[in-house]
Amino acid sequence: MTYSVVWFKRDLRVHDHAPLRYAASRGPLLCLYVLEPSVWAQPDCATQHLHFLQESLRDLAYQLRQCGARLQLAVGEMPQVLARLHAAAPFARLLAHEETGNGHTYARDLAVGRWCEQHGVQWQEWPQHGVTRRLPDRDIWHALWETHMQAPCLPAPAPASLQGLTLPWPLMRWPDAHELALDPLDPPQRQRGGRQIGLQIFQDFLQQRCADYRGGMSSPLTAPHACSRLSPYLALGSLSMREVVQATMARIEALEQNGAAPAAWQRKGLAAFASRLHWHCHFIQKLESEPELEFRNLHRGYDGLREDEWNEAHFTALTQGRTGWPMVDACVAMLRETGWINFRMRAMLVSVASYPLWLHWRPVGLWLARQFLDYEPGIHWSQMQMQAGTTGINTTRVYNPIKQAQDHDPHGHFVRRWLPAMRRVPDAYLLQPWLMPQALQQRCGVHVGDQIPLPVVDLEQATRSAKQRVHALRALPEIRAARAAIVEQHGSRLMRDGVSARKTGSAARRMPAPAAMQQQVLEF
Repeated sequence: MTYSVVWFKRDLRVHDHAPLRYAASRGPLLCLYVLEPSVWAQPDCATQHLHFLQESLRDLAYQLRQCGARLQLAVGEMPQVLARLHAAAPFARLLAHEETGNGHTYARDLAVGRWCEQHGVQWQEWPQHGVTRRLPDRDIWHALWETHMQAPCLPAPAPASLQGLTLPWPLMRWPDAHELALDPLDPPQRQRGGRQIGLQIFQDFLQQRCADYRGGMSSPLTAPHACSRLSPYLALGSLSMREVVQATMARIEALEQNGAAPAAWQRKGLAAFASRLHWHCHFIQKLESEPELEFRNLHRGYDGLREDEWNEAHFTALTQGRTGWPMVDACVAMLRETGWINFRMRAMLVSVASYPLWLHWRPVGLWLARQFLDYEPGIHWSQMQMQAGTTGINTTRVYNPIKQAQDHDPHGHFVRRWLPAMRRVPDAYLLQPWLMPQALQQRCGVHVGDQIPLPVVDLEQATRSAKQRVHALRALPEIRAARAAIVEQHGSRLMRDGVSARKTGSAARRMPAPAAMQQQVLEF
C-alpha cells in the first residue's frame, strides 16, 4: 500500500495546512510527530517549552480525530525513526512545512533530506510564515510575502475524510523533562498551549483588547492585556500567520464601517498589529537567509568586541534578577513567573546586558531563549544582535533602566508587584533605592545591599564606556565599508524611499504600511 507521512513540526494545526491537504488528496496518510532527544538537548530549550508542546499536541490530536486520523507519536532521531517506519511499512512521500529553527534543526532537516534521497522517498516541504527559502533577491521579498498572505487559507479536512494509518509498532513512552535534562523553568503563570486556547485569545484581542494595543504595549503594567499574546501560538504553528493576517485585515475592514470612537481605536490598534505581523516574517527571513546569524556576529568586523571579556559575575547578577536596577530585576522576576514580558522590556534587558554589563549576546540569548515561552529563533537572534549593536546596519539603541522605570512605571506598581522588598521603599527612592539614607532604610525595614541589591556597576559610567567602544569600532573605514553588503542581504527595503510601494502595487495600499511602525518594532 502506498501512503504518505505528514511530519508535524512547528505547524500543530489542521487548518491552513498544505502538507495535510496534499496528503489527503493522495490517499492513506500517517500523521507523525517525533520527539527528538537531540533537539531537546540544545541549550535554548526549557521545561516550559516541552509542557507547552504537549498541551498543543493534545489539541492537535483532537483536531485530527475529528478528521478521521490519529496523531502518531514517536521518540528518536528523525532519520532513525523514518528508517524504522520505512522498513516496517514503506511509504512513498514525506510531507512537511519548512522550518526556520535553530542550527540543530537545520542540520536535522538536511539529514532527513539525504535519507529520503537514499531511499527513494519523495521529500516535499511547503512554506509558512511568509518566509522564502533560497530567496534570490531581497528586493522581491515583500511582494512574495504579500502574495502568500493574500492566498486563500486552506480549510481543515472535512470530518472523517482522512484515511488515517497507525504506526506499525507500539507507542513509546515519552521521556519527561528530567529525563531530557531540561532547564527546569516552567513558570506557574505561563500561557497554556493548543489551538483552541490560541483562537480564544485571538478573538478576544480582535473584538476588545486591540483598542489598547498602541497605547498599552510599551508599559509592563498594561502590555499583558494590551498585547495580542499570540506569539507562542504562532511559534508552534497552532495558528497560521496567514489566517491571523487575514482575520486582522477583515476585522479592520469591518470596523471601517463603524464611526464610533471605540471602533476607531480598535482599527488603529489592529493596523499597528498588522504591521508587526509583517516584521515577524522579515526577521525570520534574516535567519533563513543566513543561519550563521544564530552563532556569530552578522557583521564580522565586530568579532571579539565582547567575546573575550566575559564577566560571569555580571551574568549571574542579570539571570538572578540582582542587578540592582529595580526595573531590570522586576522583569526577570516576571519572566520566571509568566514566561513573557513585553517587547520594550525585552529590549531593555538585552541593552543592559550588552552595554553597562558588557556581555556577549550569545550566552545572554540562550538564557533568554529558555525564559521566553514564545521563543522564535529567527526573531530572537536577529533582535539579540540588533540590540547588541553587532549587525552593523542598525542604529545603536541603549535603554536606560532608570528612565524606562520613570517612563513606564513612575509610581512603582510594576516593581512593587514583582519585587516584594520594593514595597517598603518610599516613592522618592523607587527609581534609585541605593540612594536611600541608612537611617531611612532602618525605619523602612529594608537594607540596600541585602534584600535590595546594590547596582552591579555604575550605570552612567559603564554605559558611556560601552557606547564609546562600539562607536569607535563602527567609525573605522573597514567596518563602514562592509556595511553595504549586509544591507543588501538583510536590510528592509521598506526603509528605502518608495521601493516597496512600487514593487507591491495595490497590495501595499491595502495592508498597513510596516514602515510606519518600524521604530517601535525594531526596538524589540
